[in-house]
Amino acid sequence: VQLQASGGGLAQAGGSLRLSCAASGRSASNRAMGWFRQAPGKEREFVAAINWNDDDTAYAHSVKGRFTIARDRAKNTLYLQMSNLKPEDTAVYYCASRQFHFISNSQGDYTSWGQGTQVTVSS
Repeated sequence: VQLQASGGGLAQAGGSLRLSCAASGRSASNRAMGWFRQAPGKEREFVAAINWNDDDTAYAHSVKGRFTIARDRAKNTLYLQMSNLKPEDTAVYYCASRQFHFISNSQGDYTSWGQGTQVTVSS
């Protein structure tokens, strides 16, 4: 599976952005997928995940209620809708997929990664 992330940019605190991750390759639609992020000087961390048939999602505590993960199967694209952004959301965001159906918040469980897209939130 090949992943291409896009949609990052600059936003003000309280604003919104939507990230996209276009997937291609065999069985791309049958996999659990997730978003991770890495802030400067910090480890990459889990943000959100969705299972293979889109009926189960998980979120990091820091983004729950503000971010929404979703998938458009017709477009083979994963999204992360980010609302009420905070300066601490500033990071490079990565989409990822794993070879199994069920969600995971562990980056080691994901085998395919997009190239990352920068999100910067100003106060």
